[in-house]
Amino acid sequence: MRVPMALQGISVVELAGLAPGPFCGMVLADFGAQVVRVDRPGTRGDLSRMGRGKRSLAVDLKQPRGAAVLRSLCARADVMLECFRPGVMEKLQLSPEILQRENPKLIYARLSGFGQSGRFSRVAGHDINYLALSGVLSRIGRSGEAPYAPLNLLADFGGGGLMCALGILMALFERTRSGKGQVIDANMVEGTAYLSSFLWKTQQTGLWGQPRGQNMLDGGAPFYATYRTADGGFMAVGALEPQFYELLLRGLGLKSDELPSQMSITDWPEMKKKFADIFAKKTKAEWCQIFDGTDACVTPVLTFEEVTHCGHHKDRGSFIIDSEQGVSPRPAPQLSNTPAVPSSKRDPFVGEHTEEILKEFGFSQEEISQLKSDKIIESNKPRANL
Repeated sequence: MRVPMALQGISVVELAGLAPGPFCGMVLADFGAQVVRVDRPGTRGDLSRMGRGKRSLAVDLKQPRGAAVLRSLCARADVMLECFRPGVMEKLQLSPEILQRENPKLIYARLSGFGQSGRFSRVAGHDINYLALSGVLSRIGRSGEAPYAPLNLLADFGGGGLMCALGILMALFERTRSGKGQVIDANMVEGTAYLSSFLWKTQQTGLWGQPRGQNMLDGGAPFYATYRTADGGFMAVGALEPQFYELLLRGLGLKSDELPSQMSITDWPEMKKKFADIFAKKTKAEWCQIFDGTDACVTPVLTFEEVTHCGHHKDRGSFIIDSEQGVSPRPAPQLSNTPAVPSSKRDPFVGEHTEEILKEFGFSQEEISQLKSDKIIESNKPRANL
């Protein structure tokens, strides 16, 4: 018997967009929500490859009758998720005021780069721009070098998609008390800034008193850094506490009474060189043998090819394989009673489920055929392999 998932029965209409929005929708789908992705006819679909567990409806929202189709869906949905620049939905006559007038329980999630208001709200941007404006980018980088963005993970997916999913869940919970939906203004600048609360709250503690790249947690400390191994791999070291640092030194074959104090900042550059020279003398596998099972806080930097073979991940089933043999992380966190059961099917084609979705929402076959004939909707059912 299949256990119901946490979001079972929640209906989500997701307007197709770039990575942060699709990720938010995928999180909801992974935990049981019924997510309909609304695609533009003639497009290639979700280039972010985050259509897992979703169905696709292709409709031209620039046509008044196409917008009317979406309003019909939202009249019965729990959540509407859109990632357009502010003002676009209003032009399409799909504003929160219009949709919530027809469905007061609708949660209208707006995920943007800079937010729904403010002088930057209508300009283009990407993860690196949001990260820069949040203040966080100024703190990331090596000493003496320009700041650098850690891929497009922080703003797009942490401050953007995941924070938006959190907002949706809070609004769903609040609705159980008030019976009303609300508008969520999730944006990547403020979401990323909120993620960095620790940096703001610890400014006066001395933790960030040195220039970028010379502090304990930004690459300055020898005991919180990565080191190249003899075979070109890398080991990650995070031995912050004295007792863990002692175990690190022991594994490296060093004695603490022959070295400067762990917190002697002026000695950190020289200690980093010493550690680097030692790590370079053994392979990653050899260092794993030395540090595995200890509290030295030393771990291998696993590649995507290596990570699925890691014994710990195998123990927990941390990675899953879909029907096309693609590997991806299992949804997190794990819930004891209603765990996520992500779909193993391939991502939907654009318009693959157009007709079945419209029928579910009360459209007759005659209405569907007319919409299709007038190029308001698009249906692309996959052809059977004979």
